[in-house]
Formats: sequence, structure tokens, C-alpha cells
Amino acid sequence: MMANGTDIYYLTGNHDEVIRKISGLQLGPLFVRDKLVLDLNGEKCWIFHGDIFDITMKQTKWVAKLGGKGYDLLILFNRVVNWMLEKLGRSKVSLSKRIKDSIKKAVRFIDDFEVAAMDLAIQNNYDYVICGHIHQPKIRGYENEEGTVIYMNSGDWVENLTALEFDEGEWSMYKYAEDDFLDKNSSVMVPIRKRLRNTAVIR
Repeated sequence: MMANGTDIYYLTGNHDEVIRKISGLQLGPLFVRDKLVLDLNGEKCWIFHGDIFDITMKQTKWVAKLGGKGYDLLILFNRVVNWMLEKLGRSKVSLSKRIKDSIKKAVRFIDDFEVAAMDLAIQNNYDYVICGHIHQPKIRGYENEEGTVIYMNSGDWVENLTALEFDEGEWSMYKYAEDDFLDKNSSVMVPIRKRLRNTAVIR
């Protein structure tokens, strides 16, 4: 895409402490940023990772690093577990997703995260706010005494297989089926440009 002249924006997250030191760098059509504000059809769209709203990121750096390393190890362990389950003819499981869902629902983390992002977006007169971080794919409207905003979370490609797309004046959330990314002959992930199950559209 870069070779074809498409601008690519890499937005840093909580695993990018080193890369954040060079935020603002531009290498041809590649931009490294902490946030991005787009003007889409006269509406302002604020895009950033979102870890600034995560209470765990406000703890000491070593705790945050330990949490990040722990998550990476859990993903690797999950791959081993799923490999064994496949050999036994069982369905795959997502350990990290189960853990995050149970814990974050218990402490109302997700809702607090979303409300914090939406309140701040309204204060800054944004029409849309897009985050990742909590990996919960969603499109929702929100209103407080100061105004309204549309909140979107892209989810991820590891556990949810979700993506956001803006095309011809509208936002769409797509949910992909893992089986459609597999080469049936090799069991290796292959790039398939087929979009499945349009789950939401915002104009």
C-alpha cells in the first residue's frame, strides 16, 4: 500500500513504549503518531489507542510491563492449548478473552473506559472517537449534558477477528470467521479479502 502511495499511520499503544519516543516521525508515506484526527465529510474523528484511560497503565511502569509480558505469554500458551485441542478434535478456546471478559465485566472496566473516552471526545467537540486497547468491538452512540458522540472500538485480529472500515461516507464493523482465513490444505493463515457478516453501519 505504501508503494502505491497510500499514507499509513501507525498509532502507538501500551506495548509501544520505545516507539512512542519517536512519535511524530515520518518516513515517506509512513507516519508514527500517538493520535490521529481526521476530517471526514465535515465531521471530526479522533483516533487513538486508548490506554491512557486504563487504570492499570497508571500504576508503576514495571507493573504495566509485567502485565504486557504476561499477556504475551498467555497468548503463546493459548496457541499450544489450541494445537492440542485441535489434535483431539475439540474446539479452540481463547484463554485471554475469557479472563479479560470475566474480570473487566466484574469491575465495570469496559463501560468506564468507554464513558471516559466519550466524555473527553465531547469536551473536545469530536463527532467520533475510535479506540482499540480493550479489544471489545463495538459501535455505540452516547449523549451527555454537553453533546453527543459516536464511539467505536475496532476489536482485534487475534481474538475477535474484527475490523472497522470507512468507505463511501459510512462506518462499518466487520466480523470475520476464522475458518475463512485458513488454507484447508496447509492450515496456514492466508490473506483473504472476503468481508463477512456486516454487523453495524453508521452513516
